[in-house]
Amino acid sequence: MTRIGILGGSFNPAHAGHRAISLAALDALGLDEVWWLVSPGNPLKQSRSDMAPFAARFASATRMARHAPIRVSAIEQRLGTRYTVDTVIKLRRLYPKKHFIWLMGSDNLAQFDQWKGWRTIAREVPIAVIARPGYDRDALAAPAMGWLRRARRPAHQAKNWTQWRLPALVLLRFRPDPRSATQLRAADPAWQRHFLPDTDSPPIE
Repeated sequence: MTRIGILGGSFNPAHAGHRAISLAALDALGLDEVWWLVSPGNPLKQSRSDMAPFAARFASATRMARHAPIRVSAIEQRLGTRYTVDTVIKLRRLYPKKHFIWLMGSDNLAQFDQWKGWRTIAREVPIAVIARPGYDRDALAAPAMGWLRRARRPAHQAKNWTQWRLPALVLLRFRPDPRSATQLRAADPAWQRHFLPDTDSPPIE
């Protein structure tokens, strides 16, 4: 069965840090592919005024994923799902012959308890948390980590994730990458002008 890592996010914009952690996760987890699920709209970021249109974010992810085993997908737009829990459940039903593992940065683990149905997510797919500079302490002290602590698996067994009993979580540490979408937007607030798709609707996987 194909082993797929899922990295969901706004990709506002996608950047080299996304690519670096995806490639590192491919190796550490023995993945066949990483799927980048570009969110139509993140419920935790609804009040943001600097969220670029979906087409620009999708185009930036497509460019950043070139020449790598990374598939950029608009499946959340196609399925009409706004919450990760709904996306994960539907993906498992749509692709019963694929193994999925959810990838997230430690900054997301710090707020994971705010995600709708976060315990259900953890019971549906294993989770690989990738360390990000400055977030380790908050992540380890997070309410969700308190619930998941007993589900933690050693990093040296990361390639065995398809055999783990759920919930299961592994913490991965790669070479720190300080790049962030926030920094890129600050440096170039009009970054989306560089991404003008040929059509209004991006390809849907």
